[in-house]
Amino acid sequence: MTDHISKTHGANLRGSAFMVAAMAAFAIEDAFLKAASVSLPVAQVLILFGAGGAALFALVAVMRGEVLWSRDVASRPMRIRVGFEISGRLFYVLAIALTPLSSATVILQATPIVVVLGAAIVFGERVGWRRWAAIGLGLIGVIIVLRPGADGFSLLSLLAVLGMLGFAGRDLASRAAPASISPVLLGFYGFLSVIVAGALYAIWEARAFVWPAPDIAFAMAGAVVSGVAAYAALMVAMRTGEVSAVTPFRYTRLLFGGALGILIFDETLAPRMVIGGGLIVLSGLFILWRGSPRRQDGLGGS
Repeated sequence: MTDHISKTHGANLRGSAFMVAAMAAFAIEDAFLKAASVSLPVAQVLILFGAGGAALFALVAVMRGEVLWSRDVASRPMRIRVGFEISGRLFYVLAIALTPLSSATVILQATPIVVVLGAAIVFGERVGWRRWAAIGLGLIGVIIVLRPGADGFSLLSLLAVLGMLGFAGRDLASRAAPASISPVLLGFYGFLSVIVAGALYAIWEARAFVWPAPDIAFAMAGAVVSGVAAYAALMVAMRTGEVSAVTPFRYTRLLFGGALGILIFDETLAPRMVIGGGLIVLSGLFILWRGSPRRQDGLGGS
């Protein structure tokens, strides 16, 4: 019994460490993309980022002996997932390009809250009144960050909300995706979706692509490497420790994103962002706590 507890504790520690590493890498990816979007059209940033990530995941898949195409790839859940991936990536990259990185990162933290809301609506999962109240609290946090109706409100802030909704839809669709599609293939098709998002936005943006300067090329390469590393670390984290123990460390992305925004892009954290972000994180942590297996075993958590 003690040996089992020790092994579980060790797995949770390793999983949590990988989750923190993943969130740090995602924040670095965002910073690289924001830096590149200063000089490159957003559509070009998306296409280069998607192509680089897809190539790396394709290489990993081939090395693992996985087939890149199967009938399951064209299944309805995968088509839905790709659609949400396109919208999530497009709007979130636009958000980090056109709005402060720190505020976009704060809004993104509402994704797990929206996933729980969507699971209750789409999959009929049981959500008790306490978690419904926590969902409402988290959404209030988003509203505080956006501050609609205030003099400083910008419609551009809604880009992060649309990106967050796209990612939440992607995560929900991933639950229904065929089990035959590995995480590596999900990453491959996820990055292919980014290319599609860039191509679609290129029609709207109507800006000529430019040859990137060396520093911008480095930023794009950094975004690709950190993005793939983040995804890989995330998969290891979710498969190493207990989900209820590892998932809360997703919120460390808020710390990394805010710090990079302040240190690199000279951003400031307004009180509304601190308050709203705090409500979002508290809401998410409570939802995870109420939904953990231990709570469900002992108290019928919801």
